[in-house]
Amino acid sequence: MKRQELTVKTPRGCIMRTKAENGEMTAKFEWNPGFGPGMTTSLNAAQNFIDSEVLRLSSPYVPFQTGTLHDSGILGTVIGSGWVIWSAPYAAPQYYNTADSRSYDAQRGAHWFERMKADHGSQIIAGAKKIGGNR
Repeated sequence: MKRQELTVKTPRGCIMRTKAENGEMTAKFEWNPGFGPGMTTSLNAAQNFIDSEVLRLSSPYVPFQTGTLHDSGILGTVIGSGWVIWSAPYAAPQYYNTADSRSYDAQRGAHWFERMKADHGSQIIAGAKKIGGNR
């Protein structure tokens, strides 16, 4: 998946004029010129953090025999794209059609992302908010 950077664009400003009993009033509305680029930088940094943390924190939950399934997450993911993909051909059956734990390690098993998210989701969100400016 190709990385598509988030971009925040601000609208053009506008000028409003109105007439009142005592004369005419003019108001000019403008966006801070640094808002769009600053927000773009913050949001992209937050997305990079989320993608990296999902991979890092999911690692102990992914079934592990040879390491290929684990490594397919690293190889299948473009950090910052918003998509974390375990690309091994057998990733989907391992995720959806096997037990949630393994005899060699009770933490490793199916639904690894959902289980990781239950354990660490608030930590990821807090970090993304901190990086993204708590917006």
